Amino acid sequence: MATELEELVGFLSSPSPPVKKAAVEIVRDLTGSEDGLLSLSKYASTMLPSLSQLLKDKKEVSEPAAEALINLSLNSNLAAKMVEMGMIKAAMDVLYKPDSSITRLLVMLLVNLTQLDSGIVSLLQIEDEKMQGLFVMKLVRSFCRSSDETRDDPFDHVGSILVNISKKEAGRKMLLDSKRGLLKQILRQFDSTSPLRKKGVFGTLRNCCFEAENQLQNLLLISEFLWPALLLPVAGKRIYSEEDASKMPLELGNVLSFEREPWDDPEIRVEALESIYLITVQEAGLRAFWSMNGPRILQFWYEDEEDPKVMEAYERVGSLLVHGSETSK
Repeated sequence: MATELEELVGFLSSPSPPVKKAAVEIVRDLTGSEDGLLSLSKYASTMLPSLSQLLKDKKEVSEPAAEALINLSLNSNLAAKMVEMGMIKAAMDVLYKPDSSITRLLVMLLVNLTQLDSGIVSLLQIEDEKMQGLFVMKLVRSFCRSSDETRDDPFDHVGSILVNISKKEAGRKMLLDSKRGLLKQILRQFDSTSPLRKKGVFGTLRNCCFEAENQLQNLLLISEFLWPALLLPVAGKRIYSEEDASKMPLELGNVLSFEREPWDDPEIRVEALESIYLITVQEAGLRAFWSMNGPRILQFWYEDEEDPKVMEAYERVGSLLVHGSETSK
C-alpha cells in the first residue's frame, strides 16, 4: 500500500493542473526542512524526474519545482543523482527558452550541481566533442551581457558557477583557451557594481592563474584586461604622479592619475594579490609585471593597507619582486 509521501510524489505527474500545483508546493515546503528532505529522498528515483519535467511548466508550477530542486541539491547524494539523470542539460534547456521565467532559480541550481566533479564534467560537456563548451559559452555570454545596474540580476550567480568549474583543470583550460576568449569576456566585469559578480570574477581569475606555468602566454595575451583587473583593487585611492603613470599602460595610468574610490573588500584584494603571485612566479610573468610599473603600484598601496591577510598576501608578492630586482641587476 502506497504511503502518503509516495502518493504525494505521484501527484507531481498528475494530468490535473490544480493537483500538480498543490503537490509541488507541498514538496517544495517539505524540502525546506532536514526531516522533510530526508523523507522525500527515499522517493528520489520518481520525484527528481517529475520535478525536472515541471521546470518546463507555467511559472506557478515551475517556480516551486525549481525551489524544491535547489533545496534537494544541497544533499550531495541527491545532487549526484540529478547530474546522473541529466539535470544540467534539462536546466540549461529551460534557462535558454525565450519565455523562461525562473532564470535566477535555474542558475542557482547549476551553482549547487557544479559543486560536484560530475556536475562540472556535465556542464563542460567534456564527453561530447561536438558540443564541448557550448553551455559554458552561453553562460559567460549571459553573465557579460546582462546589466548589473538592475538590483536583482538573475545572472549574477553565474560568477559562482565559473568559480566552481575553474577549480578543475579542464574548466581552467576551457576558460583560458584563446580561441574561445572566455576569460577576456569575464574580466570585463571586474569593476561591476555587484559584489557577487566581482567575487565571481576574481575567484575565477585566481583559479585560472594556477595554470600560469603552462598557460602564461594565454594570460598575457589579454594583458589589457588582466593587469587593470589585478592592480586596480590594490592600487589604493592615492593619485599617482605623471612620471609613475607614464610608465604604465594607458588603461592603468589614466585611471590612477585621478582620485577614485578604494576597493573595500579585502577578500578581493587577497585574490588579486594571489593571482599576481601565481603569474610573477613565472619569469616571463615577472618581467611583464615590472614592464608596467606594477611594483610601484604595490609599494604605494602597501603604505595604506591595514588588513593583516592582505598584507601577508602582498609580502609574498614582495619577496618575489625583491628577488626579481636583484637577479635583474
